[in-house]
Amino acid sequence: MTPNDTTVARLKADATLRRRGNRYEDFEIGRSFAHHWGRTVTAADNTLFSTLTLHYNPHYTNEAFAKTHGHPATPVNPLLVFNTVFGLSVEDLSEGGGPFLGVDELSYRKAVYPGDTLYAHSEVIARRLASNRPGYGIVTWHTRGSNQQGEEVIDFKRSNLVKTRN
Repeated sequence: MTPNDTTVARLKADATLRRRGNRYEDFEIGRSFAHHWGRTVTAADNTLFSTLTLHYNPHYTNEAFAKTHGHPATPVNPLLVFNTVFGLSVEDLSEGGGPFLGVDELSYRKAVYPGDTLYAHSEVIARRLASNRPGYGIVTWHTRGSNQQGEEVIDFKRSNLVKTRN
């Protein structure tokens, strides 16, 4: 047994399994979540995301082009804005596990530019037990993303299958 194997075995023996995330019963209709942290989006984030997703719309990668279309700078790719705000909500809403069921009523309210910091807030708007999947319920949240000035930049509704406690 190598020293690494010994260390791994010791860490596994000392590890404590900890349940993460909320369960169906935690999501009462009207409950709101102010998701912590926030995330500042950089020009590098925008360029890398746009390039890796093959999203070559010049609005998001060419400042001169963006300025000729009325932007003060290169706007952040809207899909990156969505993914960032969605990601900020995961710890509170869906980290407990269960399949993602979809997004509805996605609206981009205001352009986001490199250097803006995004924050997320969500509210439980619907829930019901799953009729064909015992031990799960379907929860729907309305998530709003805002910038550092408190201006809403995006909002959407999303649903997940969420485990019940038992």
